[in-house]
Formats: sequence, C-alpha cells, structure tokens
Amino acid sequence: MWFLSALVVLLLGAVAMVAAGHGAPLSQEHDDAPDVLLPDGELTATDLRGVRFPTAVRGYRMAEVDALLERLAREREADPAARRQSAAEVDEAKPDPTPVDGAGPES
Repeated sequence: MWFLSALVVLLLGAVAMVAAGHGAPLSQEHDDAPDVLLPDGELTATDLRGVRFPTAVRGYRMAEVDALLERLAREREADPAARRQSAAEVDEAKPDPTPVDGAGPES
C-alpha cells in the first residue's frame, strides 16, 4: 500500500512540474488568423474590396462590414476631383483657431 501511495505522489509531482513549465518548453503559439494587410498611402477601391477581417467567437456582422466596404469602394471610384472638392469644403467648414476680436491669451 505504501508503494502505491509513493507512486501517486511521484506522479502528481511530475504533473505539477510539467504544468509549472519545468518540463519541456511549450511551443510558441501562433495566431491562425491572417493579418489584414493594406498598402501604405491612399487606399483604392480594389484595396477596400479585398479586405477581409477574421471573425472571433463574438465576431461581427459580416454583411454590415461588407456593405460598408463596398460603399467606401464606390465612393473611392467616384470622380477624384469631386472628392478633392468635398475635402476642401470640409476644411473650409472647420472653425479658425485664431480669435477674431483679439481676446486670446495675453503674452
């Protein structure tokens, strides 16, 4: 009986050592989902159509993301001059940070 008890204690000790990392090292874990690779600089409609996001357990609604990416791709394909004009209008609509009446901080 004492032999069986000693064997159980040794077995539990070996399991504890392996669990604590004193056995052979564990292999490095790699994520199996591919990274979303986008080119540097301005994105094109083709870039947007090619994007695929990995899903997880709590994931996302793929149809909504795909619809948004398709909309953005169509906007990117629109007339580039119209996009530049729209960006200029947005810049003009931003408030000017300099005070008009000179009521800014005194130096």
